[in-house]
Amino acid sequence: MKKIKAGLIGGGFIGVIHAEMLRRLGFVDVVAIAGSNQEKADTIAAELSIPTAYGDYKDLIKDRDVDVVHVLTPNKFHFQMSKDAMEAGKHVICEKPLSMNSQEAYELVHTAGETGVVNSVCHNMRYYPLVKQAREMVKAGEVGGIRLVHGNYLQDWLFFDTDYNWRLESELGGKSRAVADIGTHWLDMVQHMIGQQVVSVYADLTIFHPVRKKPKVEVATYVVQEMKPEDYKDVKIDTEDHGTLMLKFSGGAKGVLIVCQVCAGRKNHIEWEINGTRRSLQWCGEKPNSMWIGERGKVNAEFIKNPAIMYPDAGKYAGAPCGLGEGYLDTFKSIFSDVYGWIREGNGMDEKSVPFPTFLTGLCELSIVDAVLKSAETNKWVDVNYQEKGGY
Repeated sequence: MKKIKAGLIGGGFIGVIHAEMLRRLGFVDVVAIAGSNQEKADTIAAELSIPTAYGDYKDLIKDRDVDVVHVLTPNKFHFQMSKDAMEAGKHVICEKPLSMNSQEAYELVHTAGETGVVNSVCHNMRYYPLVKQAREMVKAGEVGGIRLVHGNYLQDWLFFDTDYNWRLESELGGKSRAVADIGTHWLDMVQHMIGQQVVSVYADLTIFHPVRKKPKVEVATYVVQEMKPEDYKDVKIDTEDHGTLMLKFSGGAKGVLIVCQVCAGRKNHIEWEINGTRRSLQWCGEKPNSMWIGERGKVNAEFIKNPAIMYPDAGKYAGAPCGLGEGYLDTFKSIFSDVYGWIREGNGMDEKSVPFPTFLTGLCELSIVDAVLKSAETNKWVDVNYQEKGGY
């Protein structure tokens, strides 16, 4: 069988993950990578054993051996790179958020429609096996009517005013940071599980460090490095460290999300709870192979990931038997399996049947971010203005 060939634009932490998880599929070869310059591209290619390196992403897009392009750069570049790749006839997988704003995302959705290429935004966290199981339980009526959905996504990697990353800069990441960067993961998971879309939001956003100290030399993300006061320069911050969102969903459910990147001790604490008219479900990403089931009138239960007893449409995402843990990295393998399997089968982009998050999903998430920013500015409930319907 002919292998599908992938090209990566961007390296770093996420580039390594994409390369490794694509290779796990068995029918995909990572044949090229593009960096911000030739030297960086050569270095990454050597480290990841990728045969071809480009110092300009446009050269990768022109490469006839590349079937699928992965856009893994800072948010500012997602739009143009994805658009160029689609117009060159390449299938595209873009890291989230899809673009800097909903206007760019809207154009990408339409470019995708015009070109007919397969497109996906990498909302991989909906691919935890027990998230898929929760979705199937909701669909089967086991949870009943959904009353409440609440939870959080908490981190501490920007806890100190000396913590710095390009995501802090609105010109590189967009007007929203915490909500757009990690809050959209929670929002995507929840909408995917309950089958309802966020229709209205009330948001409170906070910048706890209005001024941060930016290192004068490049420092790798998540790396602790001792520096002197003269090694920093003060930078004004205009993106939120925290957001508390009240939510209304299309099916009548109500919700609350707290997202924050300055919570000491919390590394990647993503958690949700669904309260229905029959029972409740609760799950935490730091313990991804266990889901709590809350009951009234009988003993509560703990659902341990077990493909043998899961719904078939959920169990297929559990690659290891019961008792063998699966986590964050496996979610990438699962989303790539869906996307590349779709490409291998020669399927089109019918939104009613596509099994993975598409550029339309990315547009819908950024439409929610628009409403969050407007609500925080006006201190009012704001309806989400979906320029296109669907996406969860």
